[in-house]
Parts: sequence; structure tokens; C-alpha cells
Amino acid sequence: MDRAIRTFLDVLSVQQSASPQTIRAYASDLAQFHAFALGVLKPGGPLAPHAVTPALIREFLAARDRKGEKKTSLARKLACLRSFFRYLVRIGQLEVNPAEDVRAPKLPKHLPQVLTKDDAGALMEFPGGTEREGVRDRAILETLYSTGARVSELVGMNCDDISRSEGLVRVRGKGRKERVIPLGSIALEAIDAYHAQISMVAGPSSGQSSDPVAVFRNRRGGRLTTRTIARIVAKYSRQLTGGAVHPHTLRHSFATHLLDEGADLRAIQEMLGHASLSTTQKYTHLATDQLLALYDRTHPRAVRTTEASEVIKQKGSR
Repeated sequence: MDRAIRTFLDVLSVQQSASPQTIRAYASDLAQFHAFALGVLKPGGPLAPHAVTPALIREFLAARDRKGEKKTSLARKLACLRSFFRYLVRIGQLEVNPAEDVRAPKLPKHLPQVLTKDDAGALMEFPGGTEREGVRDRAILETLYSTGARVSELVGMNCDDISRSEGLVRVRGKGRKERVIPLGSIALEAIDAYHAQISMVAGPSSGQSSDPVAVFRNRRGGRLTTRTIARIVAKYSRQLTGGAVHPHTLRHSFATHLLDEGADLRAIQEMLGHASLSTTQKYTHLATDQLLALYDRTHPRAVRTTEASEVIKQKGSR
């Protein structure tokens, strides 16, 4: 099974264009399961895929649960095993996927963290001055909030992906799927100010940039990393009342604020790059919850029963 795991990870990387983070997570999960299965079954030689049963997979998940692993992590491990054994069925090494009928752990429902519109506006203004780093950071924040792009999509953004005349930008999402999304004029102006700053500092023919097409670059001219973007967002968002947030919070805020202003849910789905509308519908519930909270805080006769609240929420999610 060890060889099958290596082949599967190669297929994920080369054929399915999975992200490096996904490859690392799947490699870790499969290695963990492989070690567990060897310890339980104690085969005389290499572990054969057909020796894996649904009961063994349930036992593995139960063992990880007893060690205090989060439900979300258990769900990811099961998804990884399902994908791996589905691959073995597809190439003819197995007839049945042993992970297919294993029930996934029930996950708690968490609404995504969202900034208020005032906090989002304030965050955009925190990077001040005309120094290169501040101008760059302002452009990064404006672009994240303007497009709802994932961090990986932002760092992969190239200069020729931007159509200034149309106010659009092309991004490469999960599985390298491309989509074109609006880029607001304020974000575009911030990017132009940043690139003007680069030209003044480096000069038009300095040749310092190791990746000249990247929209956002580090001091050496190379492409920024997702970790650097996360640090930048945390640095400025610490000044907010609620404290530091993750870059994905700007993506959630983008979608929720569009919905609050009457944007169509399917249009938001397209802009976010969600494969399923059900993934986007969580923002409907979030917007409804915010509406109810605002009503409770501000209306002088806001006395509603739980039943009435649920009726309003159900109507809002349609």
C-alpha cells in the first residue's frame, strides 16, 4: 500500500493540480493511517489495500478521536481515505471502496467571521504613508476585499491578469480552474500606486525582480507567500476592536456585504468560485442573523419569540 500511496499523491499533484497544502495534508493522513493499520493487522509483509475494511477505518478514526483530534480533522482524514481508495478502485486494484460507507463525524455549524462594513473600511485605511511597504499592504487589503479572492489566488495573480479598461482580474482557483471577477476602481488605484512606487525605487531596467509578472512582490522582487499575506492582514487588523483576523475573513466579508446590498446569490457563487450553491448559501444565514441582531438592538419593541425568529431565518435562506 505504501507504493500505492506514493502513486496517488503523484496523481493528485500532476494530474489534478492539487495545492501543496492539500498534498502535505493527504500525505500526513495516509502515513498516519498506514502506520495504524500495520499496528493493528500486523501483516508479515507489506500491507495490501484489500486488507483494509470499513471496521478498520472506523477504528482508526475512533483512535484519533480518543486522542482529542478535532472533528474537522477527522472529517478531512476520512475524505482523504475515500479519495485514496476511490483511486484504487478506478485503476482496478480494488473492487469496493472500504471508506465509502463510513459515516463522517458530525461537524459543529460555525458561521464564518465577518467584519462590519465600518471595520472593513477602517482596515483599508490603516496602512498609511507613502513608503513602499505601506502602499503595497494597502493594495493587498483593497484587492482581497474588492475581489473576495482566496490568499492563494492573490499571490498567484500576475500583472497581465488585470484588465484595467474593464475592471476585471483573472484568478486561478482550486485545481487551477480560472475565473474572471470584478476588480473595483479603488483596489485598482491602490495597485497602480504600488506599482508606481516599485518603478521609482527599482528603476525600469534594474532587473532585480526574480518574478516580474507577480502583482504583489517581496523586497527582493519575488512573489509573496500565503503566510506573508496572513501576517500582513493580522498586523493591521489587530487595530480593530475585535482583534486580528485571517485573510479569509475578508473573503467572507466580501460575500456577506454584497448579499446585504442585494447581490444575487448565484453571482456571488461565480465570483467566489464555489462549485456548489449550497456552499455560498451560508452567507444567506449569516446576513439574516445580522439582520435579526440589528433589529433586537435597535427596535424599541423588539420582542420576538424563538419560533418567529426561525420563520424569518427560513424565509431569508430561500
